Amino acid sequence: MNKPNSGDVFIIDDDEELVENHAHPFSITDLAREFSVTLRALRFYESRGLLKPQRRGLARQYSNVDRRRLELILKGKRLGFTLTEIMSLIAESETSSQGARKTLRLSLEQITQQISELEERRNQIDIAIAELRQTADLMLPAPMKEIGQGSSS
Repeated sequence: MNKPNSGDVFIIDDDEELVENHAHPFSITDLAREFSVTLRALRFYESRGLLKPQRRGLARQYSNVDRRRLELILKGKRLGFTLTEIMSLIAESETSSQGARKTLRLSLEQITQQISELEERRNQIDIAIAELRQTADLMLPAPMKEIGQGSSS
């Protein structure tokens, strides 16, 4: 998954091969099903300039480039990057020699910064969960409190 590249840049990509033999063009429904996203999400990514489908009347037709970009968008989201950051990463990816592959080029600094941000978010989520559990414990009748305690993780 992570491959060192020249000068402190890492390529983040999937080990699976691109599906080049898939029927062209892709419809919005094809991509929504394949990637388990909503039509609304695809339209939003288009409105932000991340996807650029061709139009045939009212129908959107997505190319393999759009499909790869969607993979990068979703990978960036899984890694916790904002859409603005993802746009920048995609632009860098497409101007590099790796642009034809579904990759995100990240420096060690970007990776460590993102880990720090995700850890901080996790800490905030843990605090919120603890507060909600305390509140729920105050609201539950005594017999229910015993049941709820066994299911916490």
